Amino acid sequence: MTSEIVIYTTPHCGYCRLAKQLLESRGFDFREVDVASDPTARDTLVRITGRKTVPQIFINHHPIGGFEELKIMDDSGALVRMVLQTPAPPPDPREYAP
Repeated sequence: MTSEIVIYTTPHCGYCRLAKQLLESRGFDFREVDVASDPTARDTLVRITGRKTVPQIFINHHPIGGFEELKIMDDSGALVRMVLQTPAPPPDPREYAP
């Protein structure tokens, strides 16, 4: 089973582009969620992370932060290790209900 990577973005975000380029350069598949056009996704993201900034990146349902945190993980080798781990089951969505 492969890890799930989800990146929350907006269309004109430079750090979002850098994060996607880094993931693509490593050959990692990811799902992108544009929070500019999906207010429900943005609200959920803020409830989960407490942050309003993008990108916000999740690996196996675990929030890792934005581009800078992704880059640090990549430079240290932690990104590859995390992606290669067996993914945990997704959290119960009721945990994030308002």
